[in-house]
Amino acid sequence: MPIKKNRASQKLKTKSTLKKRFRITASGLIKTGTTGMTHMKTKHSKRANVAGRKVKYLSKSNRKKIKDIIPYGLS
Repeated sequence: MPIKKNRASQKLKTKSTLKKRFRITASGLIKTGTTGMTHMKTKHSKRANVAGRKVKYLSKSNRKKIKDIIPYGLS
């Protein structure tokens, strides 16, 4: 009969979609882009388009949720 290994020692996988969408700064903040700014910008006002160029940082509550999904950081 084969010996079963302890499954608690297995590594967790980082979600690949998060690697593409987020970056972690040196201070631990999670940086992301603005949603809805890739195409069809003529529907938005100029003010909204300019604001869409800025980098956004996640709130503290969302940061905790994301850090649970990425146990080893983004690499």
